Amino acid sequence: MDRGRTQAGLVLPRRAMLGQGAGRDHTGQVSGIRRGERILVTQSNRCGSRIQQDDAMNDIDEFRRRMRVEGYCLFPRMVGPGSLARLRTEIPAAQEYCRSWQIRNGVEVGMQGAAHHIVGRGAAIDDFLFALHLDDCIADHFGGPYILNSFGAVDNADHRGGTYGHGMRFHRDVRTFSADLPLMINMLLMVDDFTVENGATRLVPGSHRVAERPSDEELERRSVRAIGSAGSILLFDSNLWHAAAPNITPRPRMALTLTFTRPFFKQQMDYPRMLGEDFPPNDRVRQVLGYDSRVPANHDEWYQPPERRKYKPGQG
Repeated sequence: MDRGRTQAGLVLPRRAMLGQGAGRDHTGQVSGIRRGERILVTQSNRCGSRIQQDDAMNDIDEFRRRMRVEGYCLFPRMVGPGSLARLRTEIPAAQEYCRSWQIRNGVEVGMQGAAHHIVGRGAAIDDFLFALHLDDCIADHFGGPYILNSFGAVDNADHRGGTYGHGMRFHRDVRTFSADLPLMINMLLMVDDFTVENGATRLVPGSHRVAERPSDEELERRSVRAIGSAGSILLFDSNLWHAAAPNITPRPRMALTLTFTRPFFKQQMDYPRMLGEDFPPNDRVRQVLGYDSRVPANHDEWYQPPERRKYKPGQG
């Protein structure tokens, strides 16, 4: 057998490590993986100021390569236990709030466990956004400024007959195939450990480079699982085909799910209008939330000097 190949059939790159949650039992077989199951294997690379300057360019280069070829990159243990504990308290409250709106407007079917546009719904939730994790990688991916398109949370728990239906089906999160021009990138924070048993996200490597939807058979055959420890962050191209998987454990499996786009891309929610002028803690977060790339509503807002315009210079 190829020394670089696991029992699941996935070649391990040099200096790579097997995702958290899969190991070898006393027979040498990879445990926690069904026959034919493939797991996402990644280097423990971080971008920008989090590493030595001499290594920064190499890490950015590796990030670019992975995003270009596979369409995803996993960064282990980016968020600490204290912040994760606070998120595990705040996410259910945000889900309850969103659930009340789902029921009120008659759209609750297939929405169990999902909360959308949760900015402002908790201090730990907001702190995660304000930290601007992997800011340099995301800016490099777009070649300039970017803004938040959506910010949600999901609990892939066993909901006794009801889960977030959209997430369980293979899908893309951007409707327009843009080939080599990246329009959107997904960020997923693993609030709990992601394992095969609790439904770790399925990704189809390289599928972001093809306009047509692969067949169901190909999606199943080529998909890999994003196995990671709590606090890890997964970035992936929003043209990548992906899906959640069933959680067969009795425990929750929570995640924060964010998307970022180029500033000219319309946000799913008008965050500046929803949050108000005083919400952003600083100018950088203000820009990421879309306050510098708004559309004027009247001639008074249109005829302004550059520093007071709704769509500021330098936003692309």
